[in-house]
Amino acid sequence: MSGGTLTRFLFDSLDIRGAFVRLDAAWETLQANRNYPPAVSDLLGQTAAVTALIAGQLKQAGRLTLQLRGDGPISMLVLDCQSDEDSTQPLRLRGMARNQPVVLPAATPELLGAHLGGRLLMSLDLPTAREPYQSFVPLEGATIGEIFEHYLTQSEQQPSRLFCAADAHRSGCLFLQKMPDADTRDPDGWARISQLAATVKTEELLTLPVETLLQRLFHEEIEHGGGVRVYPARPIEHHCPEKWEQIRAMVLSLGRSEAEAILAEQGEILIHDDICNRDYRFSAEEVDALFATYPPEARH
Repeated sequence: MSGGTLTRFLFDSLDIRGAFVRLDAAWETLQANRNYPPAVSDLLGQTAAVTALIAGQLKQAGRLTLQLRGDGPISMLVLDCQSDEDSTQPLRLRGMARNQPVVLPAATPELLGAHLGGRLLMSLDLPTAREPYQSFVPLEGATIGEIFEHYLTQSEQQPSRLFCAADAHRSGCLFLQKMPDADTRDPDGWARISQLAATVKTEELLTLPVETLLQRLFHEEIEHGGGVRVYPARPIEHHCPEKWEQIRAMVLSLGRSEAEAILAEQGEILIHDDICNRDYRFSAEEVDALFATYPPEARH
């Protein structure tokens, strides 16, 4: 099973672009051992697909981070995706949710606390920029797809449509965007393509190969219009490498006396990496060896 793929496509004659993301093993790995309630897993899976989709549109290397925050039963969804300048290299995705122990099925805005100051935060970290670019918008929309439609239409000044779905094993997202010359090419083209896309079913988003999905949705446009150009798929992988060097630096930053106080109280130093769901443990012997290897004068 692949980690997942991003496939871009273009209706040349209509000046409408699109993309389709399917996450398989990348999604299963991202949620492994998390025990998320189904309602949480559903929204996290959809947001994971959207994050990979938007990151895949970057024209240069960068890290995109998306956070949905509110005071609902799901207090936060956070996903980030690293994209290399070489578009043949995999998109590297990771993420997590924070939620109440029991989350019952409910409408997306209620789950996210959209009416209680819920916000979508976007951060784009580019190697060429001194600081990440950040933007904040209210959580507006009845679904994950509509929330990001609102965001993309505002930020890119071009109408967009997104249709998302997720289950325990896969997640998928279909994206369409009206380009500047679309009305000149065909005044009814965007409305027609949007209406056809809206017939997509959850099962199709999660199971159909992209070529089959496009043929099912846009058969008339493909056969009798200007056709659709499908670009090579880009792989997506879940990426959460161990970061022992950073963790050791965190322990050293405590100072020996603070580290020994924690050991005396807890018997070990435990640092949990939330987004990768990984524990880093240090015994008293390991802490002693760490401070002996890196005395204060060697930490500068």
